[in-house]
Amino acid sequence: MILGIWDGHDAGACLVDPEAGRILCAVNEERLTRRKLEVGFPTRAIEACLEVASDISEVAATTTDPAKTLTRLFPSLKEKYYLLRRKKVRPKALDPLKRAFKVSLTTWRPNGVSRALSAHALGKELSRVGLGAVKLRWVPHHLAHAASAAYTSGYSDALVVTLDGVGDGWSGSLSVLRDGKLSPKSYIPARHSLGIFFEQVTQLMNMRELEDEGKVMALAAYGHPTEPDKNPLMDLFDVEGSTLRCRLGPLRLKRFLAGELAMVPSEQFAWMAQQVVETKVTELVAGALRETGMTRVVYAGGVASNIQANLKLMELPALDELFVFPHMGDGGLALGAALARAVRSGASASFSLGDLRLGPEVSSASVERALDASGLSRQKPVCVVTETASRLARGEIVLWFQGRMEYGPRALGGRSILARPDRPELRDRLNATLKRRVWYQPFCPSILDEDAERLLERGDTPNRFMTMAYRVRPEARAVLAGVTSRDGTCRPQMVDRSYGKYHELLKTLRESVGVGAVLNTSFNLHGEPMVASPDDALSTFTRSGADALVIGDFVVEPPRS
Repeated sequence: MILGIWDGHDAGACLVDPEAGRILCAVNEERLTRRKLEVGFPTRAIEACLEVASDISEVAATTTDPAKTLTRLFPSLKEKYYLLRRKKVRPKALDPLKRAFKVSLTTWRPNGVSRALSAHALGKELSRVGLGAVKLRWVPHHLAHAASAAYTSGYSDALVVTLDGVGDGWSGSLSVLRDGKLSPKSYIPARHSLGIFFEQVTQLMNMRELEDEGKVMALAAYGHPTEPDKNPLMDLFDVEGSTLRCRLGPLRLKRFLAGELAMVPSEQFAWMAQQVVETKVTELVAGALRETGMTRVVYAGGVASNIQANLKLMELPALDELFVFPHMGDGGLALGAALARAVRSGASASFSLGDLRLGPEVSSASVERALDASGLSRQKPVCVVTETASRLARGEIVLWFQGRMEYGPRALGGRSILARPDRPELRDRLNATLKRRVWYQPFCPSILDEDAERLLERGDTPNRFMTMAYRVRPEARAVLAGVTSRDGTCRPQMVDRSYGKYHELLKTLRESVGVGAVLNTSFNLHGEPMVASPDDALSTFTRSGADALVIGDFVVEPPRS
């Protein structure tokens, strides 16, 4: 067995069986420590994996650049930046200088000293969890991103694209997957990072970088569209073929962006930045497709979370198929590192993701123990699916907890908050009381795969993991009114029979409301990670104001005030 680990932003661990070609477990540390986007060593995630299998042949880890190595040697640096970035502490006078130093340091590439020091620091942590004698293998940052997408895509041939902020001194890579073999083509230096550009935009708008980029993308829908030659940010990046270059270094870039933001409303600045990302990503990929002759693309890295840019990619004439790895950011690096090592050891270059329910097992007994301890009123209906569909049909907000937890940032029917998709007032209630999100940030739908084509343009192109925007057909705007963005798009999860009980729920709901769709957002309150355990679910439910919790075969009523 190969244990993959990542001990940085959104730390986590996974367990891969190379011989069987299976991903046995994958979980991020935040779900277990209950600190969103945890940055500490993933001790609890490793323990969860070891409960599945303990015969570990090697540990796969990633990223040995000097910046990452420094935080391994001095974890307090990482913790201080985590608290500052997440706005848990008030900024201090020297913080801008510290941020500037961090940005500069992250552009440095690994060297012999940084690799040795990273190995020493990580080895000490592994010894604390009983893995000190297991071989530690390093996988470069962007190879881990590339492997995560390439080896789970189901394709044998594709262009492999990674774009993120920075890792190991690079901000992106282009590779070719041919007959299951991954061959690097080129790398994009950290200085030319689209990810850092969008992070800086996010921070300048008083949002949390590495966390609120989706809010910037959502706000962009309220900007005034202009031609690219009227956008002063567009000239910051040049694309020639498959080469991307930024005209300014990271520090000068931030000063330039601050000056432009001072001249326009926030929504217009967001629109300008979003147009840059959409334009430059599509130009880069189009150039690489011409050079390689490929017609499929697999994609990972933090920039791949920009679903509007992904929509523009999918509309490229030269592109037949696009697969975006569902845990595209650094939270997916543990799995990418493990898959890269598995394939190098001789495993097949194809690992199925299934329905992404890769978290720890949850037994019926553990559900009942948690319910007994909670003292909450519950019932066990004849059919929990029928009962849930009935509650949703009459306008209730239902918390849904079933089976193993999803891997990645999206709720996919294991840990979900559900409501009718055609009621904007339910969306507003969710925003006001449960999620406390900004008003312009939309929710997403889960849609039966057989209904997707009549509701969405290109709905015959399946997307099971909410990684891309789709245009809602005009005639479907009313039935998807609560999950459609201002620009007429949504980010759907298309649900097939492999989702079991969740698929049955959507089919049953369709019988009463006429559409096999539901508003689906992650089961958590504002600022908290998605729930992992039955205890987490019950604690969140009692604080949520939701109408019911459906957990296993039980329906739980709200506590009496």
